[in-house]
Amino acid sequence: MNAIIVKPPREEWSQLMQRPRIDAQNLEETILEIINTVKQQGDEAVKNYSLKFHGFAPDNLWVTPQEIADSSKTINKYLKKAILLAKKNIEKFHGQQVEKIKKIATSPGVVCWRKSVPVEKIGLYIPGGSAPLFSTLLMLAIPAKIAGCKNIMVTTPANKSGNVDPAVLFVANILGIKNVYKGGGAQAIAAMAYGTQTVDKVDKIFGPGNQYVTCAKKLVNMDGVAIDMLAGPSELAVYADNTCIPAFVAADLLSQAEHGADSQVVLVASNETIIKNVVNEIHRQLPSLPRKDIIEQSFLNRRFIVINKKEEAFDFLNEYAPEHLIIASQKAEQLSAFVKNAGSVFLGNLSPESAGDYASGTNHSLPTNGTAKTYSGVSVDSFVKKITFQKIIQKGINNIGPAIELMASAERLDAHKNAVTIRLKKK
Repeated sequence: MNAIIVKPPREEWSQLMQRPRIDAQNLEETILEIINTVKQQGDEAVKNYSLKFHGFAPDNLWVTPQEIADSSKTINKYLKKAILLAKKNIEKFHGQQVEKIKKIATSPGVVCWRKSVPVEKIGLYIPGGSAPLFSTLLMLAIPAKIAGCKNIMVTTPANKSGNVDPAVLFVANILGIKNVYKGGGAQAIAAMAYGTQTVDKVDKIFGPGNQYVTCAKKLVNMDGVAIDMLAGPSELAVYADNTCIPAFVAADLLSQAEHGADSQVVLVASNETIIKNVVNEIHRQLPSLPRKDIIEQSFLNRRFIVINKKEEAFDFLNEYAPEHLIIASQKAEQLSAFVKNAGSVFLGNLSPESAGDYASGTNHSLPTNGTAKTYSGVSVDSFVKKITFQKIIQKGINNIGPAIELMASAERLDAHKNAVTIRLKKK
């Protein structure tokens, strides 16, 4: 944990940016077998795999309305209040993402516009293993409902008592989601992708998960089922200068590392003293954390790096393209101008990554493994497709028709040309 990499040359950067690796080939063979079995056996396969991997096989995959309603009785009032605050902020932020129709006259007599149409059937996967992520249901279902998706289905693992985490059901209840199913892992992804006797086939699957879930999403996507993204293990990068608060930086690194043994944290600091102070804080805070063992495993993947020049530091961070980026500095907003690649950015000493995970209003379903170079996090746009429209009147076809004829003729597509010519002749 104490190793500090000081001013690494650029030719070593790619090695420092390596994420934790898994044996993808063997994993794919295992997941493909699960998917094919679910295709053939439906509910029975989901139940059998639930028993094998999670220790419980539900009699019925569907969570009844009574089970969902009863969840409210087991949630304490303080957690309910916290969830409702998060719901309000997420709705407020995502509500502004709805795109209004704008009709554009591209030429006299030619009008074009674009309309957002919701994806009809949405499947949301909510992890429920060692940490049931009810917050993820807020992050996915709220923009789906704002987008106008009518059919929203949720799959989430039940515990060994056969119950879905009550906080997950409470969120489903306040969001009006009626289709919740007891199913986790790759078998749940397969159920939503292809349908079973109980679970309807969906058009697009959302949600994070472990390597098995991610691999299942990849394989069903190759078979034509749309997904949000291939979200890998969680990751956090922090840029810290002399104005950072080391205790806060340490707390942020620890909070991200507790997600799992394959998570990764990266600290880029402007000098070595900062890192040493942060490491001292890590040693002070770590012993009291319940998930200490997981954090220690995750820290085997950590990188603590000194890069003196801020421009060079952000070159490194942009190349790494982290899921989460904290700029721990009193000049964070000014430094944010250097950011080109990141899933979500947290500015200043009082902006912990945990805020984005729960209640600031931004989405916590974000691109990982360097895909932030080209992908965005989940938003209302993720739940709609954009359909373009055009309306052309006689003046319009007269204006652009000759250009279309020339271009079609140049590409030797005479039928395309004729579709315009026949209209130009009809006066």
